Amino acid sequence: MAKVQVRHPPGGYRFWKKMTLLVALPSVGLCFTNVYLAHQHDKHHHVRPKFVQYEYLCIRNKRFPWGDGVKSLFHNPEVNALPNGYEK
Repeated sequence: MAKVQVRHPPGGYRFWKKMTLLVALPSVGLCFTNVYLAHQHDKHHHVRPKFVQYEYLCIRNKRFPWGDGVKSLFHNPEVNALPNGYEK
């Protein structure tokens, strides 16, 4: 069985290197800046919604295996509500 050689155009890697440096990295930087500035704006103007106790929210069939069993693993007392309301 003969081995088939695949010929690539010379300098093909240069195109993708330029695309990475000139398009991809600046795009990632712009996305990061956009998210950072939006977060800074929301941090100062965040209003927590009023807690409404719907029967289909915060259903707990078993206690969580960590802590007091009510709070989720990544619980944030300022944002996440417990079954009977916010902590703070």
